[in-house]
Amino acid sequence: MKIRQISIFIENKVGRLKEVTDILGSSNINIRALSLADTSDFGILRMIVEDIDRAMGELKKHGIIAKESHVVAVEVPDRPGGLAKVLDILVDAGINIEYMYAFFEKPEDSALLIFRFEKTDEAIDVLLKNGINISDEKKLGVH
Repeated sequence: MKIRQISIFIENKVGRLKEVTDILGSSNINIRALSLADTSDFGILRMIVEDIDRAMGELKKHGIIAKESHVVAVEVPDRPGGLAKVLDILVDAGINIEYMYAFFEKPEDSALLIFRFEKTDEAIDVLLKNGINISDEKKLGVH
């Protein structure tokens, strides 16, 4: 139930994000979700793509250093307080969230959020035991 994600440190200057997206686009690799966090000098681009193995190869071929990590796609009830309920479960279990971002598509009556947990396996177990749905790569159109 873990989703593989690509992380890239990119300089915070004109054209760097475009360079990455051009490489993926010209290789016919679809970006399913992304997040970009920045500082004054660099940014961290995190992406879920439909074919991570091919994407990693293409990025490397173009001299871009990318790291693969694991995140969890959590279906959060799409109503006021829905996220708070999920966060209550995680806080009660003592699970730290390193970061999170939204996914472009969503299941019916749910928002789909991508979480990076300090203790990923423990977080998955706690969420499932509390009736929270977790999406896998296949459901997200990732392979």
